[in-house]
Amino acid sequence: MSRMMALLLFAGFAVHAAAEDLPVRLERVIKAHSIKKEQMGLIVIDLTRAPQQQVFGLNETKEMIPASVTKLATAAAVLQKLGASYKLQTGLWTAGAIKEKVLKGDLYLKGGGDSGFVSESMWFLVNEFVRTGVTKIDGDIVVDDSDFDSIRTDPSRDPERVDRAYDAPVGAMSFNWNSVNIYVRPTASGMPAAVYLDPISTLFKLDNKAKTVAGGANNLEVSRSGSRITVRGSIGERLTEAVVYKNIDDPAAWAGENLVSFLGQRGISVTGKVRLGRKTAAARLVAKADSKPVSQAVADMLKFSNNYVAEMLTKDLALAGGSNPASLEQGMKQIRSYLVDIGIPEERFTLVNPSGLSRRNRISARDLTQVLVVAQKKFPIFAEMLSALPLAGIDGTLKNRMKNTPAVGWVRAKTGNLSGVVALAGYAGHTDGSIRAFSFIFNGNGEQGDMARRLFDALAVELVQ
Repeated sequence: MSRMMALLLFAGFAVHAAAEDLPVRLERVIKAHSIKKEQMGLIVIDLTRAPQQQVFGLNETKEMIPASVTKLATAAAVLQKLGASYKLQTGLWTAGAIKEKVLKGDLYLKGGGDSGFVSESMWFLVNEFVRTGVTKIDGDIVVDDSDFDSIRTDPSRDPERVDRAYDAPVGAMSFNWNSVNIYVRPTASGMPAAVYLDPISTLFKLDNKAKTVAGGANNLEVSRSGSRITVRGSIGERLTEAVVYKNIDDPAAWAGENLVSFLGQRGISVTGKVRLGRKTAAARLVAKADSKPVSQAVADMLKFSNNYVAEMLTKDLALAGGSNPASLEQGMKQIRSYLVDIGIPEERFTLVNPSGLSRRNRISARDLTQVLVVAQKKFPIFAEMLSALPLAGIDGTLKNRMKNTPAVGWVRAKTGNLSGVVALAGYAGHTDGSIRAFSFIFNGNGEQGDMARRLFDALAVELVQ
């Protein structure tokens, strides 16, 4: 036997031995974390073997609450049905005449379901309009968000409402994630802190009760009640800045008032008011802003587990499928049909909300991993899914997890968290070129959430070794 052949045989044996050893190593990790096995559903599949093979499983067929790893199904359905390059349009329309730089009539702001329509997008849209030469709008700003239904907060979410950005309402005409940014900066010890809203809006009244103190501690409390934002507590003078994100109540009014503000910054005045309505059939398009490709919206959703984006994309699915106005339920039908199309029988799962912000969602670790397995076989989906997932120790919701371990840069996965629910699902690469798909789900005592997260991180680290 030649030396080369011997080396190749040894290398093959080593890879095989490592694969065979993996279940033993995973069992050892599980045993060290004192979580009851019946509270978990775990599966690992080797994607580079022919045929693909399950290399580890524990209660993998048990239907469990998946929390935010539900977004993997949402992402795959969106990429398959809309395509990675799909774009949405936000436009300014009018039926009025322009005379001596005055628009005689209403200006319609029509949303097309762009979840990523932010301040930069509004600035671009207004600059497009500036080139019409208009300096005054003698009419109203009419916000048309009729492409979506009027349900801002779908009942499929958990019933408890909070003012945080992750619980933002949705609308076909949405702006800046339907959230306002509150920036707090220290001044001098003993003096009031400096508080800024971004974007600046007449919709909110700011009540600044925050103080600057010595040191570097952040003890701020920021709350929103209706149109009032209150900042309390203290910020240390050694800190540079703190930021808090709060959602808004009315996406249409929020977008319309900010359009007035951005127009004013470009020297364009509006004599009328902001109101909800529909553009007329006679209206013509005078400015437009296309969204980024939908693949980037998928990345916004997965990297930061953004529930607002998940619901916006689901209504985009419904709209593209012919539902107008688009509803979340019609979009969920599209997601459920995708799962059936890839071989998961409908009786094996329950999905009512695309973000996972519902305890009624149920799916097994095996069937969740089927989403990852099928995506890996479809290059247009896999390339986008892989780049959209949080990267262990580097970014997104995994930025501060698995640091200083071999998993950094080698695990790409979606996190999931509700009280008593922890999940982690994605892909783990290996230096030998193999890829493993995995899903880890815990449903149990809320007090064990941190333990479950540590366990799942430890299991993921083992997958790359």
